Amino acid sequence: MSLELKKNLPAVSIPEDYEFRMMLLSDEEFHLIRSLVYDRFGINLTDSKRSLVVGRLQKTLRQLGFASFMQFYEYLVQDTSGSALDSLINQISTNHTFFYREGAHFVYFRNTVLPEMKARLQLEQRMDFRVWCAGCSSGEEAYTIVIEMMEYFRAEYNLWDAGVLATDISTKVLRKAAAGIYSHENIRNTPAYARQYFKKKQDDTWEVSAVVKKEVTFRRFNFMNRIFPFKKLFHVIFCRNVMIYFDQATRAGLIERLHASLAPGGFLFIGHSESLGRQQSLFEYIMPAVYRKRGQ
Repeated sequence: MSLELKKNLPAVSIPEDYEFRMMLLSDEEFHLIRSLVYDRFGINLTDSKRSLVVGRLQKTLRQLGFASFMQFYEYLVQDTSGSALDSLINQISTNHTFFYREGAHFVYFRNTVLPEMKARLQLEQRMDFRVWCAGCSSGEEAYTIVIEMMEYFRAEYNLWDAGVLATDISTKVLRKAAAGIYSHENIRNTPAYARQYFKKKQDDTWEVSAVVKKEVTFRRFNFMNRIFPFKKLFHVIFCRNVMIYFDQATRAGLIERLHASLAPGGFLFIGHSESLGRQQSLFEYIMPAVYRKRGQ
């Protein structure tokens, strides 16, 4: 591959041992890339993540024909299409998850949240139940939520305007999520009753059934948006294992925007290694990593 394919970029001299040597990341280059990722996506690449940046971007630099991280950075800031930044976040973001991860949350969701919300919405003569899976990664969490709703509502499910909005910054994982095909490792924690929502394929992978897939809407979304453009409030938001990548200021801003996007009395699920910090006053603590928005 050649830099000749890249418009408005200077030609460079490629070293003879280019294919074999490890590219070095200078302090200046790391600072520039780290600042760009923070400004655009809110992800805080601490010094401990420096080796991660080198490891994950090596292949990309070689594929594009760049001889240094500085040339790659210049390409990122000059590209006006947005595709270069998309590629960057696809490489930098970590997307490790599986079905029924942190399973106690889904037990509480099915046994407590769903009955409470059903009673409240029926009292208000409403049949729309809005759930946002924020930072959905490759889709396992969003599909798990739908399965639990289908198991709870049973034959009444189709009477509800339910389903899940699932968002992520990475277009790569969103494509995988929409396909809904997973390895046995991804579904290893799936309880027996939920296996009916999967179909085993010949290559020993498992595909989420069409009835579940159609209930999830996948969209690209950046948490750094200052205003979340949702027309209606959500009754439940899952935003788990997302804030661990943000610094304190970014977390505080996100929590406030999640609070503004949640209906009074609605539930917020976060990761067990995360905390609401000072913004906890906006929510009532329910159980580890589960909160309710104050007010009815």
